[in-house]
Amino acid sequence: MPIELIIPGIIAVLAVVTIYKGLCIVQQSQTVIIERLGRYYRTLSSGVNIIIPFIDRPRPMRWRYTIPGPNGQTFVRFTEITNIDLRETVYDFPRQSVITKDNVVTEINAILYFQIVDPMRAMYEIQNLPDAIEKLTQTSLRNIIGEMDLDETLTSRDTINNKLRIILDEATNKWGVKVNRVELQDINPPRDIRDAMEKQMRAERDKRAQILNAEGQKEATIRESEGRMQQAINHAEGERQAQVLHAKAEAEAKLLTAEAEAQAIRKIALAVEGSGANPAQYLIAVRYLETLKEMTSGKDNKTVYLPYEASGVLSSLGGIKELLK
Repeated sequence: MPIELIIPGIIAVLAVVTIYKGLCIVQQSQTVIIERLGRYYRTLSSGVNIIIPFIDRPRPMRWRYTIPGPNGQTFVRFTEITNIDLRETVYDFPRQSVITKDNVVTEINAILYFQIVDPMRAMYEIQNLPDAIEKLTQTSLRNIIGEMDLDETLTSRDTINNKLRIILDEATNKWGVKVNRVELQDINPPRDIRDAMEKQMRAERDKRAQILNAEGQKEATIRESEGRMQQAINHAEGERQAQVLHAKAEAEAKLLTAEAEAQAIRKIALAVEGSGANPAQYLIAVRYLETLKEMTSGKDNKTVYLPYEASGVLSSLGGIKELLK
């Protein structure tokens, strides 16, 4: 092949390689740290960026990721990346043994949610960012749990999460990292402690059940007593109202009888007016006759003795009767 064709071909290949190396495409929510001759030069944003090949070079960062394994296990792997992810990242740390204030060894694992907010500081302020975050989380968790009893540890997850987040956020701030949230997944005390806690909870449940049963019986007795008392009150109130109504009925009957008698007296008085007869004498005679009828109503009452004064009364009755015809 003539030398005239080889040289242009080499130049063309070098041009293509240079252009390819000079284009750096950064994905959305990612960034790249560029070094020029070993020193920090600039931070690339998302999109197409142009760099000088063989002079500008992306600075790699050590990164941590997990691989799911059998039986729910996870395996941690480390790699080097040049594209730094600015989105929130989740680190699931393996179980670790911690000692509580009352000297109980328990296993705890945590999940950390953090985000790189300053890629330059995350690259140059710490040598191995994932490993540093993991070690810091473990030591901080041991310190917090060491100040709490086991019972307090089991019932104060929110408090532990908040304290751990504040400590990690303050410590990682100089690394350009923002810790958004920390969650404790599992707190597993030893088997004998779990058995003792289970027995205690069972005893507490039985105690609460007995208390609730006793309170239910007490409430039922009170309600039954109140029901009987209310029934007695209602019965007494009903009898009282019946007596009141009966008394009112008797009073109204007596009033009507008195009004009828008064009306009869008035009519008799008008009838005998001017004759000199006494209408009251007539009414007395009527009462005599009604009483006499009641006295002779029995089958054994055939003989009745009348006082002498009754003959005058009955004779006046006959006289008034003649006037009323």
